[in-house]
Amino acid sequence: MTEKEEIMDACDSHASAPSVKKNGRTSLLDSGEDFEVLDEEDIDDDPPPPLEDAGGGKGKTTDESEKKNADSDSDPPGPVEEWMDVLGNDQLKKKVLEAGEGRDSRPQKGQNVKINLKTYLKDGTLMEEQPGLSFTLGDGDVIQALDLTVQLMEMGEKALVQVDAKYAYGVRGSLEPEVPPNSELSLEVELLKATDAPDVELLPPPEKIALASHKRERGNVHYQRGDYAFAVNSYSIALQITESSSKVDISPEEENELMGVRVKCLNNMAASQLKLDHYDAALKSCVSALEHQPDNIKALFRMGKVLALQGEYTEAIQTLRKALKLEPSNKTIHAELSKLVKKNSEQRGAEQAMYKKMLGNPGGGSSSGSQKHRAKSTWGLSWKWLFGATAVAIGGVALSVVIAARN
Repeated sequence: MTEKEEIMDACDSHASAPSVKKNGRTSLLDSGEDFEVLDEEDIDDDPPPPLEDAGGGKGKTTDESEKKNADSDSDPPGPVEEWMDVLGNDQLKKKVLEAGEGRDSRPQKGQNVKINLKTYLKDGTLMEEQPGLSFTLGDGDVIQALDLTVQLMEMGEKALVQVDAKYAYGVRGSLEPEVPPNSELSLEVELLKATDAPDVELLPPPEKIALASHKRERGNVHYQRGDYAFAVNSYSIALQITESSSKVDISPEEENELMGVRVKCLNNMAASQLKLDHYDAALKSCVSALEHQPDNIKALFRMGKVLALQGEYTEAIQTLRKALKLEPSNKTIHAELSKLVKKNSEQRGAEQAMYKKMLGNPGGGSSSGSQKHRAKSTWGLSWKWLFGATAVAIGGVALSVVIAARN
């Protein structure tokens, strides 16, 4: 498998299995769970296989001709192939400025790495300088361009990366650093260090809570940018941290705090899964959140929305009524509930009409019955008229007989 093919695989499976780190110095938007107001896949755990050498390292050779070939192959001023097209689409390119310690020194996905980073706009404007930036490689803690290119770097290497907005801050840009929408960037990166992630089960509870919160906040950043699949990945990592067993002492207060982070992750994951139309997964997330907190209004509200989207109007109405009972003043729940009640009524009316039609065109039978009823009524009226006329005639005859007898 070539290096480019392996990086394509890494891009496809960028939502990778969780790793942990002690300190994250990425710029995160400081937001809590409430990124969405109430109104309104399988992941490969294995790190990528060893990558083929991109020609950036220096090998030890004794043969003079080999030295000459190596020098000519890695000559920086050479105009041919000095840029590596990482994904083959000309939207993410990497060039070695200073070679590193060799191919074997490259970091692996899941490791904690430390880099020096300078971010420039395409016109050369320096937007941000981050010395000693630490993150977990492949966890989505940084922009996708860094996750994909740092794993191609050797220890001590300095590289220049040109990246399209798609693999940076996208159509929305960023507030920190202040990057305009749809901006192409140049990144100057130096790989300083790579270490294995610590065992999350051995982390002190405060560090575990901070790490899970950090991953959740990164998920919020992805959500706000509309990168819902990456958001689900970050929330999944945070969840696995909160659900991991602990081999150190943990107090009841710390357990409750960890539980709170877990429920927030489940709620936010359900919101992201709704955006992706993954209704079954979203329902599962809501159910899990309610197992921990049965009266969680956000979980009840989103569960009601999922059930409604699945056509389960009766269950959805019951769920939203429970949420409304917990928070009667919530106008959003009121509006959603009214909408569902109306839809349910319309659905029942349509079903009744369909059943009547299936039973034999009740509309035509009604017309025929009314005609028979009118005919029967007319026949009854004629008999009444004949009976009356006969009675009058008999009465007249009797009266004549009486008068004649008196005379």
